[in-house]
Amino acid sequence: MSVKRTLLSVALALFVILGLLAATTSWYTVDESEQAVVITFGQADEIITESGLHFKMPWPIQKVEVLSKGTKSLTFGYTQNDDGEMELKDKETRMITGDENIVLTDLVVQWRIVDPKKYLFSSQDPEKILHSATSSAIRSVIGSSKIDAALTDGKADIEKSTRDLLVTLVDKYDIGISILAVKLQDVELPNADVRAAFMAVTDAREMKNTKINEAEKYTNQRISEAEGEKDAIISRAEGEKIARIQQAKGEVAVFNELYKQYANNKEITRERLVLETLENVLPNAQIYIMNDDGETLKYLPIQPPQAATPANNEEKTEGSEKQ
Repeated sequence: MSVKRTLLSVALALFVILGLLAATTSWYTVDESEQAVVITFGQADEIITESGLHFKMPWPIQKVEVLSKGTKSLTFGYTQNDDGEMELKDKETRMITGDENIVLTDLVVQWRIVDPKKYLFSSQDPEKILHSATSSAIRSVIGSSKIDAALTDGKADIEKSTRDLLVTLVDKYDIGISILAVKLQDVELPNADVRAAFMAVTDAREMKNTKINEAEKYTNQRISEAEGEKDAIISRAEGEKIARIQQAKGEVAVFNELYKQYANNKEITRERLVLETLENVLPNAQIYIMNDDGETLKYLPIQPPQAATPANNEEKTEGSEKQ
């Protein structure tokens, strides 16, 4: 009887333990920012993306892997400690450019899980594969870039090329993740002396470009001024040309009219021309015409009488009084 009771107690204890195990492992929750993969006997069964409380078969029949749906970041070339300070990894950051210069490069890769099944079962450590792919991509791009581009205005192109190459590698590995962005944190030279020399060269190049731009600006300004002067001279010449043509036409019309008068009465017209010519040549001369009797007649137009002066007025008054 004691043996039976013992066996019964053991069986009851096992039943209670299995019941508790089933109760505690059959329910799970999924947050709005999460997704879950239900695994049945070691194989992925279904993907749960709806948030809330869900039921599954108890362990060890089924288990659940809960993964984030949000954006994750992979830092390459450095790590951040608890205080938020960056600690560089020299082996990762040292790279050789296409013109055989050494630079230190670190970056951040933003990615997320798009296929939880592949993320869990296509590789043993997908994040390690992503890290290796990132190293391969950035070293390949830096290795085909010039140091000037890597340190100055070529960083955007390096980011884009690195992202494109990294996307190609990740798609080839098929590990269930998607690359969202690649951001270069810094690209710099390995020591202070080299950095100072490079900055001096960069400053000289910028000064050269500034001088070239100023010279081009001055050249364009002078050309514009010369073009304006040329247009003004041409415009004045055109105006003078038109004025001369109109003046010539007017003189021709006057001559033609004069010729008609001359044709009708040649003698009078000839005398008139002589008198008008004399008036033009001697504008202040008094012109008289002699008749056949030797008397002189003043030629019209008669000059207007001069205004009487006060002295003349007095003489005329005295004369009138005497009369």
